[in-house]
Amino acid sequence: MPTIDPSVAAIRRFNRFHTRWVGALSGSLHGSGFALTEARVLYELAQRDGWLAGELARDLGLDPAYLSRILKRFTTEGWLERTRSQADGRALSLRLTPAGRAVFGPLDDASRGQAAAVLARLGPAEQVRLVAALGSAQALLSGERPVAPVIRDHQPGDIGWVISAHGRLYAQEYGWDIGFEGFVAEIAGQFLQRFQPGKERCLIAELDGAPVGSAFVVRESDEVAKLRLVIVETRAQGFGLGKALVAQAIGFAREAGYERMVLWTNDILHAARAIYMAQGFRLIAEERHHSFGQDLVGQNWELDLRG
Repeated sequence: MPTIDPSVAAIRRFNRFHTRWVGALSGSLHGSGFALTEARVLYELAQRDGWLAGELARDLGLDPAYLSRILKRFTTEGWLERTRSQADGRALSLRLTPAGRAVFGPLDDASRGQAAAVLARLGPAEQVRLVAALGSAQALLSGERPVAPVIRDHQPGDIGWVISAHGRLYAQEYGWDIGFEGFVAEIAGQFLQRFQPGKERCLIAELDGAPVGSAFVVRESDEVAKLRLVIVETRAQGFGLGKALVAQAIGFAREAGYERMVLWTNDILHAARAIYMAQGFRLIAEERHHSFGQDLVGQNWELDLRG
């Protein structure tokens, strides 16, 4: 038996799950009497009038002869009207009749109900994960460019993600132990407990409805702000989010009236250090330390905000 690539096997496994889950194997989607392909054609016809058979076949990736048989059945049942297209006299324009829309209604309701039932079994955080995963899968499989991320202020639930993301990513990329997650949890907890609106801010980058990046501005003194917990998920790299998060944090600190911004990092975080240097931070001190299960070189950086 030939060896199967695990990634190929994973895609095939999901395809088998999905076809069973949507009822593609039964020959009657949601008990409607429509096969999956017929239901999809009916759905597209319900979205707008004026489809041409050729463009519908192209957009759905259907054999024109197979689509023609489906459209013939719909016409015979009284669900579809075909009239000569005004734009192309050689083609027929397609439009569902009131009877066709009446047939589509229960099918659409059943599909919505199935999706709602899935979401009802999940908690809010799981729903966000599912929607984000589906969006990512669609973008990757279709080759479409994902929707550009946005940067917003933190909301309930975001701080928990910040702690989890730091613990997970630093363990994966640098081998740091769970002590680092505890360190981040302490910083994040203090931020929530002592939060000073107008003087402090947590910026969250969001992609496909899920958080993928963060940067905190924390009050150190009346004159000094501290930049903390800058992170970007691996899947969101390539959008310039790290640079954007740091730039927005600096802009906020200036508007809040701080004179200087400081930060602490480690020399192995090369991408982050490049961003800080590009934004004008200068290295003022460094020292060796053993933390999070690793021998590290900590660095203090400073930026004059009065320039």
